[in-house]
Amino acid sequence: MKKIIFATSNEGKMKEIREILKDLNVELLSLKDAGLSPDIDENGKTFEENAIIKAKTVMELTGEIVLADDSGLEVDYMDKAPGVYSARFMGEDTSYEIKNQYIIDQLKAAEGEERSARFVCVIACAFPDGEIITRRGTIEGYISKQISGVNGFGYDPIFYVPEYNCTTAEMKPDQKNEISHRGKALRAIHDDIIKA
Repeated sequence: MKKIIFATSNEGKMKEIREILKDLNVELLSLKDAGLSPDIDENGKTFEENAIIKAKTVMELTGEIVLADDSGLEVDYMDKAPGVYSARFMGEDTSYEIKNQYIIDQLKAAEGEERSARFVCVIACAFPDGEIITRRGTIEGYISKQISGVNGFGYDPIFYVPEYNCTTAEMKPDQKNEISHRGKALRAIHDDIIKA
C-alpha cells in the first residue's frame, strides 16, 4: 500500500482528511504517526507558499509523497485578516473561543454583506521526484453574531453558511466535508494522487 504523509499534527484536520480521501488505497499518516516533528518556518505570504514550504520540507526529510495544507479565514471587514495568520492569530496559545469572540467583537458595527468572509484552503502535494502541485478550495459565508455549534474546530463556530442556515460547527461532519474549503481542495488534488 502506498504511503502518504500529511504534514500536520492537527487531529481534527486528519480526521477530515482521512474521511475525504478514504477511497484512496493509501496509508495516510500525520506527522505524529510518522514520528516526525520538523521545525517548519511558515514564512510565506500566501496560502500557496506556506503549503509548499511544509510539503517540500517533509518530502525532503522522508522521500515520501507529502501533502500539506495551509488554510485560514478571510474576514472582509478586517481587510481579509486573519488570513495566512489564522492559526497564529492573537498568539498560537490563544484559544479559538477567545479568537472567535474577538472577531465577533470587531464586527459589532457590521451588518449584512459587511460580514462576508471565506475559508480558504490550499493543498500542496510534493512528490519525491521534486514535482509540486497545488489546488485551492474556498467556501463563502458570513461571520455570525455569536459562537454556535460544537462540531469542527477552529473558526467553524463563527462561520455562517446562509444556504444551510447554520455555522460549519453546527453541520454534521459529512455535510461539512462535502462543502468545505478543505474538502474541495482535497477532491481537486485527489486525481493527481491517483495518477502518481
